[in-house]
Amino acid sequence: MLKDFVKVEKPTDGQLSQEIKQARDKLAAYQTKIKEAKLPVMVIFEGWGSAGKGTVVGRVIRSIDPRFFLVQKMDEPTAEEMRYPFLYRYMKNIPEAGKFTFFDAFWMEEVVSQKMTGEIDEKTYARRVRSINTAERSLIDNGYLVMKFFFHLSRKKQKKRLRALQADKNTRWRVDENDLLENKHYDEYFELYDRYLEDTNRSAAPWYIIDAGDNKWAELQVLRFLNQGIDTALKNHSLASPILQNTFPLNRTPLLSEIPLEDKTLSDEEYKEELDSLQKKLRDLHNEIYLKKIPVIIAYEGWDAAGKGGNIKRITAALDARGYQVMPIASPEPHEKARHFLWRFWTRVPKDGHIAIFDRTWYGRVMVERLEGFCSENDWQRAYNEINEFEKELAEWGAVVIKFWVQIDKETQLARFTDRQNTPEKQWKITDEDWRNREKWDQYEEAVNEMLQKTNTTFAPWYILESNDKKYARIKALRIVVDSLKKACKERG
Repeated sequence: MLKDFVKVEKPTDGQLSQEIKQARDKLAAYQTKIKEAKLPVMVIFEGWGSAGKGTVVGRVIRSIDPRFFLVQKMDEPTAEEMRYPFLYRYMKNIPEAGKFTFFDAFWMEEVVSQKMTGEIDEKTYARRVRSINTAERSLIDNGYLVMKFFFHLSRKKQKKRLRALQADKNTRWRVDENDLLENKHYDEYFELYDRYLEDTNRSAAPWYIIDAGDNKWAELQVLRFLNQGIDTALKNHSLASPILQNTFPLNRTPLLSEIPLEDKTLSDEEYKEELDSLQKKLRDLHNEIYLKKIPVIIAYEGWDAAGKGGNIKRITAALDARGYQVMPIASPEPHEKARHFLWRFWTRVPKDGHIAIFDRTWYGRVMVERLEGFCSENDWQRAYNEINEFEKELAEWGAVVIKFWVQIDKETQLARFTDRQNTPEKQWKITDEDWRNREKWDQYEEAVNEMLQKTNTTFAPWYILESNDKKYARIKALRIVVDSLKKACKERG
């Protein structure tokens, strides 16, 4: 892309000032429409060091109400951030619906810098590019406008600017080693920048190359493209996104009606013996995964009153309290609803060596949100692939992803509901919503069967816990966790 870049003739100074004013006024008018349409806008500025990205950001935001935008500088990842998945710190910072976030550098800068210095190899580079393309597509499919600008400078122009900044004691701090390295190895950086731009240039999120030789001219170019992008997004904001074909390897999953529950029982003696043995093994494995920095994600879904809470308690009883966290997932809060549906889960992933246990999960999208009409059909149909992508990202990062569906029959649920309702100390466990959900048992069963069929991947498999006998389900869960962690520890040497 950079090799084919042709400079557009710059307007005269008088025309430039007039056009900038008109473009700023247009952007200011769009701001209200963006708020009304609940359109989240991500504006990403990348480019050569000293190309004026920060200056142009400052000029562009002048016409926008400061209550509705944020400027985010993405510096090099800290040691703490390096303990999370690559996408983690970026997905944390996506804007709310109806607001702008302007990013002074984003994932491009990290990937290119690490590739140039040899911190990542060719295979990791390719994986990062794939992750970025997937993330951008998913954001756009979920209603985001993603505008990407690359500020381009010649080697001669960059060198002149760097020298001018270094000569002034008040601006010297703005020149760092990376800027100087870029200019010294301009041709090598040019090749890699050009490659990255080609690799991540997509019709829904294209790159706009900005002639950054003059800040006012750069501002006008950005405003032109930004206004055009907003106009198109507002016109198409209500259109449904395409449902992508699943390309992930899947395991066969039985229908819930095919799962026998009657003979899945344990005596009290067997239960106690197995529980003590498995918890001891899990305790030892927790130390090992911490030392080997293996992240673990255990996800629980299941029928109301199926025994998820008791199951989780038997796992956490064997863990060091400093190394795990249980995430009870309820209905999304307003600030969570205003973002991509996976945002609230991205912000809860564990760092390496730690365990996150989710009591309810991202699968709410294809169950309760689907059945209660909290999202469109296009949203939940699209979510199967988006969830598989999310879990693939976690697995490629190195996480052990274990998903449990806790299964009981309708009669057992009724008996447990009745017991809760008639026992004062258990009444807090039963709500009107539980009874309403029970009335939709058949619809939920259909949704769960589809969910299991479409998301039982080889890298994030589903395990069915037969829980008419809670003791049996607890021991089965512990065995699966112990076996999964043993396997991961063995693979990491």
